[in-house]
This record gives sequence, structure tokens and C-alpha cells, in this order.
Amino acid sequence: MDLQSYLDRFNVRYHVTEHPVAYTAQGLAQAEHVSGHQVIKPVLVEADGQMVLCALPACDRIDLEALRDDLEVDYIRLADEAMLREVFLGCEVGAEPPIGALFGLPTIADESLLMQRKVTFQAGNHHEAVTMSMDDYRRLAQPGIGRFAIHA
Repeated sequence: MDLQSYLDRFNVRYHVTEHPVAYTAQGLAQAEHVSGHQVIKPVLVEADGQMVLCALPACDRIDLEALRDDLEVDYIRLADEAMLREVFLGCEVGAEPPIGALFGLPTIADESLLMQRKVTFQAGNHHEAVTMSMDDYRRLAQPGIGRFAIHA
């Protein structure tokens, strides 16, 4: 199922915009003229053999030790590009929406995102973005909440 059909199925209010090609979450923030704190950067990790989608602000980086503690796992590593291609079928690499349920994955969000009223993220490609309320994002993604982002 594509992202917009998924959002429509759950009656989520959202706005899709086109922007110049952006290959990073910070680039997306610049293209959309919003704070990097508002843009969700998805990071796929393998935790004790299970894939988990992590959501954190674009201006932050992931602290794998803190995430390992949050997830209560022994082993954690970042997914490589081959894993991204396999898991996120139909998405351009690096433009995955941060909604694990869309791909059959659990999602964990850094608690710092909860301070945002609205969030923005790539729509599966490098030239479209989705903006929605944080309440709708939480209802849709149903993320666990952790503390694993470090301001970059």
C-alpha cells in the first residue's frame, strides 16, 4: 500500500508538498522552510535480529547505546542500504516515511519529537513531503517512546 492510501485509510489530515530534491532530512527541512526539529528522520536498525524503525528529529543523530537500552536488546546495528531496499519496497532509498506499520515494522520515536505540534517527513521519494499533526502521527505510527537522539 502506498503512503497516501495508508493515510487516507486512517482518515489522517495531511498535506503533501513538492520541493526541490532533498537527499537528507536536514535538506528536507531547508526545502520545506521548517525547523530540523519538526522534520522526522527515519533510521532503520536491526535489534536482536528484528528490524525496528526509529524516528528522530532531522537535526539529531542516533545514540545506538541509548537505543539498545530503550529497546532492552543485546545487539543493535544500523541497517545497510541493501536492507533498506528490501524492507522499504516502493520507496527511494533515504526517503522512507517514518511509519513502521506501513512496512510491518515496530516504530520507536525519540521523546523530543513529542514537543512538536506538526511534523514533516519524506513521502517515499526525494521530492515530496508530508506534513501532519503530531497527534495524527502518533495515532498512525503508534510508536514506542524512547530517549536516543543526540543533537548533532
